[in-house]
Amino acid sequence: MTAREAAPAKINLCLHVTGQRADGYHLLDSVVAFAGAGDVVAARQAPALTLELTGPEAAGLDVGEGNLVLRAARAMGVVEVALTLDKHLPHAAGLGGGSSDAAATLRLLARLTGRPMPGADMQLALGADVPVCMDPRPQRLRGIGERLDPLPSLPPCAVVLVNPRVALSTPRVFAALGSRTNPPLTAPPGWTDFTTLCDWLRAQRNDLEDPARALAPPVAMALDALRARPGCALARMSGSGATCFGLFSTRAEAQDAVRALHAAQPSWWVVSSDLLT
Repeated sequence: MTAREAAPAKINLCLHVTGQRADGYHLLDSVVAFAGAGDVVAARQAPALTLELTGPEAAGLDVGEGNLVLRAARAMGVVEVALTLDKHLPHAAGLGGGSSDAAATLRLLARLTGRPMPGADMQLALGADVPVCMDPRPQRLRGIGERLDPLPSLPPCAVVLVNPRVALSTPRVFAALGSRTNPPLTAPPGWTDFTTLCDWLRAQRNDLEDPARALAPPVAMALDALRARPGCALARMSGSGATCFGLFSTRAEAQDAVRALHAAQPSWWVVSSDLLT
């Protein structure tokens, strides 16, 4: 029997860089949400640990020892399982795809085997975004990813994700950052509706957006294209890019935006979904 677990896209609705540790790790303050769009991890019993890649975004992915799905399985001590990663999110796209895949693998194997999941330190060793991806609900992330606080449920909200198919190196984006000691978020309120959510988000930032735009002009093109769509209340880059997102109050407006963006930029990766509340 094959069991499956969703690995939803992680979206940094805002991301402030508030400092840098002596070891080089940057300190962050971010509100993280998850989209209905994402990858899927499947598992079935087998004589040995294997990984198969499928899906429209599988090309170019590494299936060697460094693959996060395989590393997550080994962290669980599970070696008699055949895993399949159905890849729908672009990799290295600012959506936490690899970390969400690893988190989904941990949840799936814990459910299948009854084994305890690795603790927070081991999760963080797999990847800085793995702990926040373990519980795909709205959270505030601080530090290097180890400090997590649950947030109130988001109001109903549709999101359009746009990746202009440009490669962005996370280290290069951080290296181009002008200031590494920026103010933290203002305290997230309890959002009563879509308008209050967007109003609060507009007062926050993604400190990595300007350096990413300078390194990769298509990021600015994607943001401009989203902002031009009727009903887009907020457009911003997620993480270190290059994926950008637009928030819409209705699913119909989001789907209209996807159709228009596909027609205008057929080479871009564009999807819509609801935000997970």
